[in-house]
Amino acid sequence: MKNPSDLRYFCYCLVHKYGSPESISEEQKAKEFRHYYLRDLPPTVKALRIVASCCGCNLDSSDRMPKNMRGFNHVVNGKSNIVIKDGDTLSGMQNTILHEIREIMEGIFPSVYRNYKPLKTSAKHYAANKFATAVLLPEESFTKKVYETGFDVIELANHYSKSCSQVLLRIGEVLQGKLFFYASMYEPDTENNWRVTYWTGSSNDNDYEANVYGLDGFFPRKNRAVAAGSLVEMTIKAGKSHMVEHITLLNEGEDEGLIAISNPVLIQNQPTKVILMVLLSHNRELISPQVEKVEPVIVERFHQHL
Repeated sequence: MKNPSDLRYFCYCLVHKYGSPESISEEQKAKEFRHYYLRDLPPTVKALRIVASCCGCNLDSSDRMPKNMRGFNHVVNGKSNIVIKDGDTLSGMQNTILHEIREIMEGIFPSVYRNYKPLKTSAKHYAANKFATAVLLPEESFTKKVYETGFDVIELANHYSKSCSQVLLRIGEVLQGKLFFYASMYEPDTENNWRVTYWTGSSNDNDYEANVYGLDGFFPRKNRAVAAGSLVEMTIKAGKSHMVEHITLLNEGEDEGLIAISNPVLIQNQPTKVILMVLLSHNRELISPQVEKVEPVIVERFHQHL
């Protein structure tokens, strides 16, 4: 721990400041990592290569990886090595470097905090994903951009050069407890059957009345197929954004209900992804920047379906 740039020293500093590693959130780890290594500079691939070296990790690449694998880390002659996939996207390389650094940190923590029990494989992978995303999409500035774009996942993905799925999930993380919303991404399989591939959401912990309860199955979860007559189906068929201004939920009388917008990612004028965003009707102004930009086809109302 003599080298103040070494990853082991960084882990020691985290423990010294926060206590047990299990009590340090991935947001806190990411914030400290940005400040310690990046000094709030953009986390470009070039910058992250330098950071990996400062952390005491060799960085290499390989063209011999399975399709579902983007990188890994291993120890050679007592030194950590991070291997990334040849030909991967810049965003993919950024994520992989940070993901592997976080996994290496998990192996260091028990040596700097004796009672710490390392995360098991699946939990470690999940934590590494959250850490990488939190470094690349800092909570404060990202949240500000979410509101500026009117919750436009596609615009945010283009702005940050990140995948729509990563941006979608990040919105759920940074807004958790602050606002009620639901969002999902639909994609076609090889037989052109569209299903939910990612989804996220949040409740409002500050105002329990500003939430929707008791609607089991209403909000589509992963692998749910596109429903006939849904907003997403309309978007896929027309290749254009659609918006429903009032989704009533009660069988009797009028209720405030929900508002939803469905926005496609187009390649050669054909939808390849569709992003669905749902908010309470009284929060309509939050998606106004997105509505003004995409000029969706307006559907007046739905009842108990999206």
